[in-house]
Amino acid sequence: MTDPCLHIVLYHPEIPPNTGNVGRLCLGLGLRLHLVHPLGFSTDAKAVRRAGLDYWQHVDLVEHAHEDAFWRWAEGRRVFLYSSHGERPFTSVRHERGDVLVFGQETVGLPKELVAARGALTIPMSGPIRSLNLSNAVAVVTYHALQAVEPGLFAAR
Repeated sequence: MTDPCLHIVLYHPEIPPNTGNVGRLCLGLGLRLHLVHPLGFSTDAKAVRRAGLDYWQHVDLVEHAHEDAFWRWAEGRRVFLYSSHGERPFTSVRHERGDVLVFGQETVGLPKELVAARGALTIPMSGPIRSLNLSNAVAVVTYHALQAVEPGLFAAR
């Protein structure tokens, strides 16, 4: 299996349609989706398949049994955390091939201790909401990262 240009990580996702949407995004862009257990659902759940349409079985998917397994895999890689509690805007980073983009749970995000220890990037909000929906946030950040990693993707067709 070749290494994709980006790795998208959902850390303990809770809502199947969000995971399905992110899976479809990853498939459409040739990215690998990582799910860090425990999950709030089964990946064969009807809701995940519905959101991913008939593409779910083709998603380049890696499931990590627990946090420690994920962090062992991520060792030595460039890992970026995304959180509504991040201190820098997501646009402040120039991504590179192989980067790992980590997004937290829909209801509580990433653990505060993890964000405090490693730092996090954020999508600034100017309105009355704290954050975007998980799958929307993943799409915004992923396309920004791809501008640096795969600039040809944005060439006029």
